[in-house]
Parts: sequence; structure tokens; C-alpha cells
Amino acid sequence: MPTPSTSRPPQRRLLTAVLTTVALLATVAVSACGGSADAGGTKDKLRIGYQRFGGLSLVKARGAAPDVEWSLFESGPALTEALKAGSIDIGQVGEAPPVFAAAGKIPFSVIGTSAPIPQGEAVLVKADRGYRSFADLKGRTVALNKGSNVHWLLVRLLEANNMTLKDIQVKYLKPAEGRPAFDGGQIDAWVIWDPYFALAEQPGVQVLADATGLASNREYVLATPRAVDKRTDEIRAFLQRYREVTDWGIAHPEERASTLAPELKIPQDVTSRALARSAKPLAPVTPAIGDELQAITDSFIALELIPGPVDLRSRVDGRFNEVFQ
Repeated sequence: MPTPSTSRPPQRRLLTAVLTTVALLATVAVSACGGSADAGGTKDKLRIGYQRFGGLSLVKARGAAPDVEWSLFESGPALTEALKAGSIDIGQVGEAPPVFAAAGKIPFSVIGTSAPIPQGEAVLVKADRGYRSFADLKGRTVALNKGSNVHWLLVRLLEANNMTLKDIQVKYLKPAEGRPAFDGGQIDAWVIWDPYFALAEQPGVQVLADATGLASNREYVLATPRAVDKRTDEIRAFLQRYREVTDWGIAHPEERASTLAPELKIPQDVTSRALARSAKPLAPVTPAIGDELQAITDSFIALELIPGPVDLRSRVDGRFNEVFQ
């Protein structure tokens, strides 16, 4: 007697195949629309990378963008690596990180900037060392975070004092490494930005120079090309909130400091001092901004700090400029 077949009837197998194909096509369609859906049918959150103290910190501290996902980074280079990895959509950095990121073939667009913030970065030395100008650091050890905004300040200071990188001993340290090295006398000078700058302003610490007349030290907003193209409206809405919170903070400095201090986990008086010199309004990315970034890029290439050629002008995307007008 023949054994009964356990296979599905041909009609049922055909129906199952059709339904599977339809489900796969639906999944592809959702992905092509610029965002996956979770079990509840909601689109992925916009992922924002921020640094301590930058304007985005205030947006987070005020809860002005509850519908985004936040990631904290110690420095701009770390943030651009996250852009490369695809773990964030938007991030905020200083003026050198875009240059190093572009040289490293990291895809991004520059979609916003700020007014110049030259007083927000400086060269710190111990007052008892007797240094009176940056030229006095010839042959000395100068520490900074490689690829950050202060890297460009160092280049400009060397140029202004007819010095080269060979005239000093450069030591690349992250902010968390730089402070103990500076306090312990392991380095002669520390080139650093706020709020680390403000935190280090203790008795016996001297500001040897800041970026005034040398570097703009602007803030730049970077975004992945995919996010810019696929999530344009979400980015525009977020940037609008960013602009509104930034303007509010400038108009209300005391409230801004009291809001940010707990977020930054630093004393309110230190927060106020840093904000007084470093909080500036946002600005659109004009062709002049592209020229400024390209000039920085060309200088780093000439010094062989990055490989060339690098076209940073082409990374500037002004489609959100109306938000910053």
C-alpha cells in the first residue's frame, strides 16, 4: 500500500510562493522610501551626534527635540568616524574635522555653520614657566587633539610666528588625556577648546593666545548624503528647532547656563564663562564658507598633514540655508 504524500498540494505551494514574493517586495518598497519601519510601523529616529558644550547640547538639555536619538562624542574626529560608520545622520564639529574627514573619503555634506568663535579656543601654559608669546614655545612640547579645530589654530599660530611644525614637539592627546598631562607638567602648552578650556582656567594658568585674527573657529553641521536626500523634511524641521534654541540661549544667557551646566556636568560659573565667549548664532553655508573651508584644506595638504587633492567646496550644501537666514 503506497505511503500518503506529506508534501503540499501544488496550488498551496504556488500560493505560498506568491505571498512570500509580495512580502519581500513590500519590504524593499519601505526601504526605498528612506526609512525602515519597526513593529509599530514608525520610522527610525533621526540620529544626532553632538559634543559637550556645542549648540546641540542645549537642544538636548532643553528637550527641544524629543523625537531624535542622541550620541555623545568627545571630539569632532570621533564624530566623523560615526558618520563614516553610518551610526549617526547629523553631527556638529569644528573647522578641521571636515577637512580630515574629506581626506579620509568619508561621505558627508556641510549643511550649516555658525558665526566665528575665535575666543573659544586657546593655547594654555603654566604662568610660572615664563612664556610670553607663542614663539617662546620653540623646541617645547605642545599638545592638542589631532584633526580637531585646534589643529588649524596651531597651523595658523606657527605661520604667524614664522615657525613650522619642526620647531615644536607636537603631542597628540585627546581632551581627557590633555588635561592631566597639562596639570602634571608633562607638556609645555595645551591647545584646547571650550568647555575644556574654561575648566582648565585655574589659578596659575595663562592664556598665551586664542584664535582672534587667526582662525574663525566656526561650528559646522555635517550630515550624511543619504539623510540629506531621503530625510530632507525631517532635517529641515530639526535644524529649525536647533536655530530656535540657539537664538533663545543667546537672548537668555543666565537660563542657558543653568540649563547646560547639569547636562555638561560642570559648575555653572564655568559654563557661563565659556558660553560668554563661545555661544554664537547659526549661519547659512555660503560660497564664502566653501572658500574658507577649502583654504584650510589646501593648507593641510601643503603641510602634508593630509593627502590631496581634496575638494571641500563640493561638500557644501545650501538647501537648508533659509532656516539660518
